[in-house]
Amino acid sequence: MSKTVLVVDDAAFMRMMIRDILAREGYVIHEAVNGRDAVEKYLEIKPDIVTMDITMPEMSGLEALRLIREQDPGARVLVVSAMGQQKMIVEALENGALDFLVKPFQPTKVLETVKKCLQTTPRG
Repeated sequence: MSKTVLVVDDAAFMRMMIRDILAREGYVIHEAVNGRDAVEKYLEIKPDIVTMDITMPEMSGLEALRLIREQDPGARVLVVSAMGQQKMIVEALENGALDFLVKPFQPTKVLETVKKCLQTTPRG
């Protein structure tokens, strides 16, 4: 069965890049444009994994991560950040993110990291 991915990023270009990389491998992709949208869609879709941009308007990826994990402690969230956001990455990992990707990323790195996260049991 295909795995479902919720791709969260305020930049349409980034969502498209991640979507294209994962869709080619057979993943079913849903998209959200900010943290608030991500939380609503997560609860509706219950994806297997979320790729979550950290810096977004309306609600940050960190805030959305916390809310999603409150609702579902087993949520698998992979944070995506720009270079130089180590402090936010550490905070995301402390709040239950399984791993992170730093932009710009290689398609193979995206696939490897998503596969690894899907095999990891989240800390509840």
